[in-house]
Amino acid sequence: MSAAVVPARRRKGVGLGLVAWLAGILFFLPIAWMALTSFHSEQDAATNPPSFTAALTLDGYREFFGTGGGASPWPALLNSTVASVVSTLCVLLLALPAAYALSIRPVKKWTDVLFFFLSTKMLPVVAGLLPIYLFAKNAGMLDNIWLLVILYTAMNLPIAVWMMQSFLAEVPVAVIEAARVDGARLPTVLGRIVAPIALPGIAATALICFIFSWNELLFARVLTGVVAETAPVFLTGFITSQGLFLAKVCAASLVISLPVLAAGFAAQDKLVQGLSLGAVK
Repeated sequence: MSAAVVPARRRKGVGLGLVAWLAGILFFLPIAWMALTSFHSEQDAATNPPSFTAALTLDGYREFFGTGGGASPWPALLNSTVASVVSTLCVLLLALPAAYALSIRPVKKWTDVLFFFLSTKMLPVVAGLLPIYLFAKNAGMLDNIWLLVILYTAMNLPIAVWMMQSFLAEVPVAVIEAARVDGARLPTVLGRIVAPIALPGIAATALICFIFSWNELLFARVLTGVVAETAPVFLTGFITSQGLFLAKVCAASLVISLPVLAAGFAAQDKLVQGLSLGAVK
């Protein structure tokens, strides 16, 4: 390798690193801006251009948590947690054996099955809103958190099966066959052999399903009222005819985003491993 090639590769690596840092900063700036605005008063938050030297205050967070006499956000946060966590667990329990059948023990025309699963995500959500609303109304399940659990499970299951199929395809078949020779049945194979090997992919799938469920707004807005109100629906209540309270909205947005950010930070290594699983042979 000539001496001129090494500096050229180094310059290319430095350039790509700078581009990556620039992209990361651009993605982080809205969050930093939201966090800074949440610590301003409503008057300072509404100034244009915004003031970076404005006094900091916790009034937005006090109003969000209801210390000023407003509604408490804890029931909505609890509903979002229940709907997101339970639906994610249900998706994993259903997607793992389905992905196993489509990858390690493939059924006939499994590619067509995967395409059918994925095609269900192409239907506009609003197209199914009215039938689901009428069904929930006739079944007496409006404003019921378990209706959201069922809907979120059904909505995330196709993409979970599609993702986990590619992850489980990398599991060595010889290990599974050895377990079967030793007398292990399907539940044992799935729980003690397949799941530990494909754990990064399962973690990535769980994180994505959790984020989709936590951020879902349309169904929660239409199908819930007071009892099953979720955090995104609670957040929209700050936009009233009296105006947009920017500092309080930013404080509420930051608090509601924290579970997703914390989950992503905690599972970032598993997420990277899962999304890159099978990319390098």
